[in-house]
Amino acid sequence: MAESLPPTRSRIPGSGLAKGLAVTLRTMTKRAHTAQYPDAQPELPPRSRGVIGLFEENCTVCMLCARECPDWCIYIDSHKETVPPAAPGGRERSRNVLDRFAIDFALCMYCGICIEVCPFDALFWSPEFEYAETDIHELTHERDKLREWMWTVPAPPALDPSAEEPKELAAARKTADKLAAEQAAGEQAARADEPAAGAEPTAPQEGDA
Repeated sequence: MAESLPPTRSRIPGSGLAKGLAVTLRTMTKRAHTAQYPDAQPELPPRSRGVIGLFEENCTVCMLCARECPDWCIYIDSHKETVPPAAPGGRERSRNVLDRFAIDFALCMYCGICIEVCPFDALFWSPEFEYAETDIHELTHERDKLREWMWTVPAPPALDPSAEEPKELAAARKTADKLAAEQAAGEQAARADEPAAGAEPTAPQEGDA
């Protein structure tokens, strides 16, 4: 004998419509908030991925960002220059000089790999997002534009009070302290070589040449 199914609860006709109208009425009573863009700029999170800024002084043309880019949208040109020796008798050395650094934002997928792999902190995320163009070819921005976006990069968050000092600051402070100590030692040696104030010169002894 088949088991009898429990009786289904009768549904009031129009209950779904009433629930929908209740949601609509609750929403209508709330005041709408409209951001008046572009007069009012949106408040973006500090780590927003807008565009990529270039700090040209840190770039050594290692080509690591261009090689790791999955879209191949980074174009770098450079040449070599000979640097004279820093001290007499030293050897000349060659260094790469950056000629072109461009990013095609029509191809970029904002993965951030180029920023992560840069060993010299030459690339940074900028929250700037207003760079639309009417021509897709104009979305390839050269290093001058990337340098302008560098100044829109927000400052890094403050370190934890118990965190270690960054290595760059520690090295710079150590060098400054060393130079200050050498300068102080040189001034002290110069004062020691000077004759005492008010001392009379000694008379030449008999038999001195």
